[in-house]
Amino acid sequence: MDNIVDSLNSAYQEFVGAAAHVLETKESSAAQKTAATDAALENFKQKWELFRVACDQAEEFVESIKQRIGSECLVDEATGYMAGKSGQHSTGLPPISAVRLEQMSKAVRWLVIELQHGSGNAGGAAAHAHPSAPFDARFPEDAAP
Repeated sequence: MDNIVDSLNSAYQEFVGAAAHVLETKESSAAQKTAATDAALENFKQKWELFRVACDQAEEFVESIKQRIGSECLVDEATGYMAGKSGQHSTGLPPISAVRLEQMSKAVRWLVIELQHGSGNAGGAAAHAHPSAPFDARFPEDAAP
């Protein structure tokens, strides 16, 4: 994370420096268009693009961290880990094992993949779950109706 912050800070400093250089160049040329002002503007555009790239990378990093935290919270809630901590409220749902949660998560992922690939047969997909995400008969939710 430090390298992302450093990269963003560096890109920002270069962007601000390029903006200042444009203003200085324009002032020294009495606001006339010259080769120096054109070069300063071109440098400013490049620094702006680099700053935008650094911002995009930082945003992607923040989004990935948000997803990871959300996933960890989901696992904690589903497994009942948070119920033991003071001040935390339970949803009232019975906790499930982390293994069971992972099985269910894999099954959902495979259904999404099958739907994205146009199988269009969600009922068939549920009945024929992918072998890497088998349902476990020990869990009553998986029992046939």
